[in-house]
Amino acid sequence: MARSSVKRGVTYCCADCGWRTTRWVGRCGECGAWGTVEEAGGAGPATAPRAVAAGPVSAPARPIGDVEVASAQSRPTGLDELDRVLGGGMVPGAVMLVAGEPGVGKSTLLLEAAALCSDRRRALYVTGEESAAQVRLRADRIGAVHPGLYLAAETELSAIVGQIEAVDPGLLVVDSVQSIASVDVEGVPGGITQVREVAGALIRVAKDRELTTVLVGHVTKDGAVAGPRALEHLVDVVLHFEGDRHARLRMVRAVKNRFGPTDEIGCFELNDMGIIGLPDPSGLFLSRHAVPVSGTCVTVTVEGRRPLVSEVQALVAGCGRDNPRRATSGLDTSRVAMVLAVLERRGGVKLGSRDVYAATVGGVRLGEPSVDLAVALAVASATGDRPLPPNLVAIGEVGLAGEIRRVSGVERRLVEAARLGFTRALVPPDPGQIPEGMDVVQVADVHAALGHALAGTTG
Repeated sequence: MARSSVKRGVTYCCADCGWRTTRWVGRCGECGAWGTVEEAGGAGPATAPRAVAAGPVSAPARPIGDVEVASAQSRPTGLDELDRVLGGGMVPGAVMLVAGEPGVGKSTLLLEAAALCSDRRRALYVTGEESAAQVRLRADRIGAVHPGLYLAAETELSAIVGQIEAVDPGLLVVDSVQSIASVDVEGVPGGITQVREVAGALIRVAKDRELTTVLVGHVTKDGAVAGPRALEHLVDVVLHFEGDRHARLRMVRAVKNRFGPTDEIGCFELNDMGIIGLPDPSGLFLSRHAVPVSGTCVTVTVEGRRPLVSEVQALVAGCGRDNPRRATSGLDTSRVAMVLAVLERRGGVKLGSRDVYAATVGGVRLGEPSVDLAVALAVASATGDRPLPPNLVAIGEVGLAGEIRRVSGVERRLVEAARLGFTRALVPPDPGQIPEGMDVVQVADVHAALGHALAGTTG
């Protein structure tokens, strides 16, 4: 049955940009996105802008130097890695949106943070997707049961406001904003209209009461926050919780932060007993071999402002098909394909009739161009079955002409590699200050890098 193109008194809204229309269309007329136009409720007649009369002010304007800043100071949560991302902690009255895939550990992280914050002032955890008993079982498992932590299972907006009035918390966690609905607004929970109304109401309560509020949000298949894009503009902080469900590593990344940096990440390890901060996570991204193994190369990537020593592994096998296979895990597929082409054309490594597999260790995702040289060396090592020196790191971007280009923060990367015991490095020209005791070789192109890395090795 065909969809009715016009409904009386109903408007349709684009979930990405907020464009509105009186009839349903498959493609947004503003941003051009397909499949994002959904029913948004009553339309109401369009009215022309009118003049607004002056009204009473909430507080008189003051010179900026007279404004108190104590109320805007951040309070530590007790989770050092989370505080690192937030810029020191949570700010009273701030509204944060934490987004991530199902099962990645958002609820576990926030439940533990709420328990730690309840030492100073009451915290209220509102669950709209699980029962209170289910959340209590998780709290028992991770040791988050605290007399100052209050728990409520609610899915209606007015009931949550009532719980806030009764408990008077300093921290509110709503898990999740897509599961809460208001009876005063049309639409299903999680729809554009409902999410906008629920988020707007909770933001008003947070600002009026100086209540730190954390909203948990779902993500779509492409990793974007589900619901209207305006939700990200309304809140003060947007955090993305990332990680492979089959690996231990979890990363919290700030996409938006009005109170701190947006170039910082927090690293956590998720296990059966809860979630643990990793101030030094590099050990998770390295494998241990009793004897040297071909097809492995260590590099140093930078996540936010933190250098991480990571290992790239490659396997090259014969192919009995017309089209050799190229498979990656934790690496950018298009960049790996480019590096393979440069390696064959500029480095003389024959890969045209072979399957190539490339992956990272520990579930980390490496998308930085500085990983290119390590990928090239790992593949070359696997092709000739010639292990690289175990104390070697490789840093640099590979260009189409085979040149090794400079990357940012080479000095910081070398210092981190030296701290973990690496004594030799292949880097682009002009690396800056070299750590004491490290043998740094500057390579201008892929051919030179292969010569230095594989010199003296045997297959």
